[in-house]
Amino acid sequence: MLTNRACPGGKHLDGEGFTVLLRLFRRLMPREDDFFEMYARHADTIVRGAEELRLMLNGGEAVRTHYPNVLSAEDDADAITREVTQAVRRTFVTPFDRGSIQALIERMDDTIDQMKKAAKIITLFGKAEFDNDFQRMGDAILRCAHLLREVVPLLSELNPNAARINAICEQIRRVEGDSDDVHEAAMIALYRDCKPDEVLSFIAAREVLDQLERIVDRFDDAAAEIENIVIEHV
Repeated sequence: MLTNRACPGGKHLDGEGFTVLLRLFRRLMPREDDFFEMYARHADTIVRGAEELRLMLNGGEAVRTHYPNVLSAEDDADAITREVTQAVRRTFVTPFDRGSIQALIERMDDTIDQMKKAAKIITLFGKAEFDNDFQRMGDAILRCAHLLREVVPLLSELNPNAARINAICEQIRRVEGDSDDVHEAAMIALYRDCKPDEVLSFIAAREVLDQLERIVDRFDDAAAEIENIVIEHV
């Protein structure tokens, strides 16, 4: 129990006075209040990247048109990730521990990094035709992006929002599970329909499908990180 605290000059503070002094000290130290704003901006770039990737999956001219926009969104996300890293290093008081702040922005950034990889694979293989399974994977990615953007602002008030945060993370997990089923069915169909002279087309389609599945997996990783924050800080 705090009853008496020595101060410079030999004076003493009671428990209440010490608490007031501690609060004043914390206010005077460097503080970064924009972590949640940076998370929100990063989530916006993730949605933008997911929208552009989904448009690529319409095929045809859309591949060439929207490919640069995926890369641009990923560049913007990287810049925000660097902002968060720099803010963590210079900030004395953070909304939750530094490791969690850094881990979350990294998991978020992994999602759009994977989108960039998928977009590059599509262009590398020159793939411009996508059936419904590819587009369903794109829809799953976009759904996860919107859910992530929905959950991020709730982190600024962990205690009252804990149940809602966990519910949204569970939605991401369900989307990830459904996308696994789509991926598996699509791979079976690709193998079944592949003709001897279409092996290269099969390889290209399989690689794109795998990349799309990995994007959804990265969203699941981000949701898991958010759930860890709730467990540790609520």
